[in-house]
Amino acid sequence: MKIIIQSTLKTLQKSQVILNSLSNAQLCDVSVPPYHSSIGTHIRHILDFYDCIFKVNSEAKIDLTARIRNKDVESDCTCAQDYLKSIIHKLNNAPFNLTDTILVIDDLGLGKTEIPYTYGSLLAQANSHTIHHYAIINYIFDSLGIKVNDSEFGFNPTTPTQTTVG
Repeated sequence: MKIIIQSTLKTLQKSQVILNSLSNAQLCDVSVPPYHSSIGTHIRHILDFYDCIFKVNSEAKIDLTARIRNKDVESDCTCAQDYLKSIIHKLNNAPFNLTDTILVIDDLGLGKTEIPYTYGSLLAQANSHTIHHYAIINYIFDSLGIKVNDSEFGFNPTTPTQTTVG
């Protein structure tokens, strides 16, 4: 089960690489259609998801809809890096057992609902969710002419490549 934490940390490390290479102006640029979202909003959203995982309420529930949405993370690379570091620190010192069951509150489009998860399955979802947002960030990079020195950035590990298709 430790592989889930290791995979998550490896995926999140890509956020550090991104933040090290962007200016604040690039982080908050909302010029790319059709959604006009910024790299910063996606980074903030990713980190908020993880932050929720570490905020278990008094009823032993995790509410994924209770994100903090700190706007400074969306526009300031240093603030985003600090938030990322805090999430990585929490993951490295995870206070839970990955096989323990937890109730997760989420809104799947019909209002809030409670879903039983294990911590491991919740972290696996968070990792996949992160990669999904990296794909959107990759689209924004391409549209803004920003080059990423990572051929795997924004691709799910199960996505076929030209060498695996056939």
